[in-house]
Amino acid sequence: MSTSQPNHPPLTGTKLALGSLCVGLAGFMTVLDSSIANVAIPTISGNLGVSGDEGTWVITVFAAANSVAIPLTGWLTQRLGQVRLFIGSILLFVVASFLCGIAPSLPILLFARVLQGAVAGPLIPMSQALLLSSWPRAKSALALALFSMIVVTGPIVGPALGGWVTDSYSWSWIFYINIPVGLLSAGMVWMLYRDRDTPTKKLPVDKVGLGLLIIWVASLQVMLDKGKDLDWFSSNTIVILTIIAAVGLVLFVIWELTDKSPIVDLTLFKQRNFLGGTVSIAVAYGIFFGTLVLLPQWMQEYLGYRAVDAGLATAPLGIFAVIGAPIMGKILPRSDARIIGTCAFLGFATVYYMRSFFYTDLSEGYIILPTLLQGIPMALFFAPLTVIILSGQPPEKVPAAAGLSTFFRMFFGGIGTSLANVVWNNRTILHHEILTQQSSPTNPMFTQQIDTYHSLLGLGKGASYALFDHTVQAQAAVMGLNDVFYGSALIMVLIIPLIWITKPKKSAAASDAAAAAH
Repeated sequence: MSTSQPNHPPLTGTKLALGSLCVGLAGFMTVLDSSIANVAIPTISGNLGVSGDEGTWVITVFAAANSVAIPLTGWLTQRLGQVRLFIGSILLFVVASFLCGIAPSLPILLFARVLQGAVAGPLIPMSQALLLSSWPRAKSALALALFSMIVVTGPIVGPALGGWVTDSYSWSWIFYINIPVGLLSAGMVWMLYRDRDTPTKKLPVDKVGLGLLIIWVASLQVMLDKGKDLDWFSSNTIVILTIIAAVGLVLFVIWELTDKSPIVDLTLFKQRNFLGGTVSIAVAYGIFFGTLVLLPQWMQEYLGYRAVDAGLATAPLGIFAVIGAPIMGKILPRSDARIIGTCAFLGFATVYYMRSFFYTDLSEGYIILPTLLQGIPMALFFAPLTVIILSGQPPEKVPAAAGLSTFFRMFFGGIGTSLANVVWNNRTILHHEILTQQSSPTNPMFTQQIDTYHSLLGLGKGASYALFDHTVQAQAAVMGLNDVFYGSALIMVLIIPLIWITKPKKSAAASDAAAAAH
């Protein structure tokens, strides 16, 4: 993607305010759609007659398609121009959103989400680029602080808004609301920016590289999503998908390293700042997004929360995140990004460790507290790691570095969603087996519990057994969830050394692009 500012004077006054608003709306709309469907998955699954596991594809296919599309942004920008690409992507996003809303079945909804994720690829990097071009260079830090707030609040507002819309109207409206927002944004951008487009030129596209990218990313994503349903490697389908993904990845790496015009510049990984920063931000975002999906699912399935309540319980995440974003913009230039990044990972680890002590009749306050505190590491997370990734890069490689790191972050977000569900399910099954090992008529405590159900609730034998199993399942589910959070805390600590293999340098390009990897 291109983050360099075009040779146009910055906007001023009302035009600057309106330009920032409409560009920000498009970026916010895109980020919002990566998480707005999270709390609606049970409702969507029920209405379309599919399992909850199949329903999570609504999230993962969007992330996978989005991650595939992002590396194309640089080529598309030079081919079409920033403004035309931005407006075209918004309008196609509106069309895809409409198709999502009217989808009568899961396959059609998934097709529409793939389209939506693909056309959304250029929107985040382009909204950042246009926002930078609108503000005076001296105030670029303020522009990037605004952009950081958009990126941080999108996944937070998404579950709450999605829950409210789903409960009050219909799940289709979580997609329909993009239509007026998108049309307003596209119209305003065209009015204000149509004379500020960047030059265009015809460029060859790496068709082989693009094809291999789609093959291995899609194969890996489907393998992760279908693995649980097909009993993993006992299924020929999973084995074949794994082989395709592995072979596709190897061929992709070989091709991209030898092609004259690669679609992805993998030589960036030779630079340790880029390697350490990109791997750490991708893994951390995968954990963050995966657990962000699990929490409302557990609250709805086992605590009886409505979708809107589950969403509101995750909303406090945005309080400290929004307050901290502009503060971080002032602190970061005078600080070591590695120290701030380390504090962010330790903060995440602390929050996940707190959540590893959840239990079945947990009050809402105990859910909200760690969620509120998680906003602090969120504010410390994106900008420092992005500065690490971009520091030391020559100016001509900053756009490629930002685009590639964004690709890995978004792709790991999709992987994190799949793996979090798989691990939670497997640990729940394990705990259920352990808890029911002693559940037999020869066990006096089990018999006493069944008799209690019969005497106090008037339940028959079959109903008593069913109630007991439901109780055990709820306990097993929260124990499995605790395992996921404990593992997440551990991984957050283990990836800290990746930050310290880097040697950040003061770089004007890195400072100006502090939010580029968003």
